[in-house]
Amino acid sequence: MDIQYLSLYLEYLEVEKGLSQNTIEAYKNDLSSFFEFCVKRGCVDVSDVKRSDINAFILELRQGNYTPSSVVRKIASIRGFYKWFCSTEENAKNPALTLERPKLPKKLPKVMTVDELSKILNSDLTKLEKVVIELLYGCGLRVSELVNLKLNSIDIKSKYVQCFGKGSKERLVPFGQKAKKAIEDYLKYREMILLQSSKSTKYFLLRESGEKITRQDVYDFIHKQGEKIHKHISPHTLRHSFATHLLENGADLRVVQELLGHSDVSTTQLYTHITKKRLKEVYFKINNAS
Repeated sequence: MDIQYLSLYLEYLEVEKGLSQNTIEAYKNDLSSFFEFCVKRGCVDVSDVKRSDINAFILELRQGNYTPSSVVRKIASIRGFYKWFCSTEENAKNPALTLERPKLPKKLPKVMTVDELSKILNSDLTKLEKVVIELLYGCGLRVSELVNLKLNSIDIKSKYVQCFGKGSKERLVPFGQKAKKAIEDYLKYREMILLQSSKSTKYFLLRESGEKITRQDVYDFIHKQGEKIHKHISPHTLRHSFATHLLENGADLRVVQELLGHSDVSTTQLYTHITKKRLKEVYFKINNAS
């Protein structure tokens, strides 16, 4: 099968759509496995693929060890590719035209309490670890946004951080006094790292070697912090906690939407369900104790 179309599509996603490298890599993996499956069924070109091939692929995924969310993502990848392919190739038939995207039940994300966050922040943290938590929780940043922060992304005087979310969408997020202190302390430590490593970089968060920290570095660190409160947590747990605590304290839904960088307010509305659930838990706990 000609992989030229796949390369052109991935280039389109990067240049025209402005998607992140992680998202593009996910599309590449999804579509590569799909086309390999189609080749085994006798397809020699992307235009040979029929709806029956897509249905057989989906059936194999569902019978395998793939999670429902993974299946939905792969279906979306196939739909997206053929929509693009048919827009660039005349007389091309779209085998995914009427392919429906299954709806997943929305799971309420895990949220930490203020006490749990305080316990972690008051524990023995390095200057890097401290600023990571302050930015993940205090600003609600995604991991990709965090690790890609540059020195000029942070305005200490105005207390704003500039980040680029999905689709390279820019947003400004304010931070508080504690985050400001953590940033100032880390900047001094960062200067020492660069001096010792004789390196130069515009990236804000660095390893001790002077290299930019990775997503995995952040995941490993946050997972380790969860052991202090006997919870399995991820960087996204801090982002969820940021949004939930804002709403619990009376923040407007649209404001939280802007701070999180959600393009659709319905995504942000999920957090209103969390606050209602937590309210019920507190209510029943009080009434059962009386």
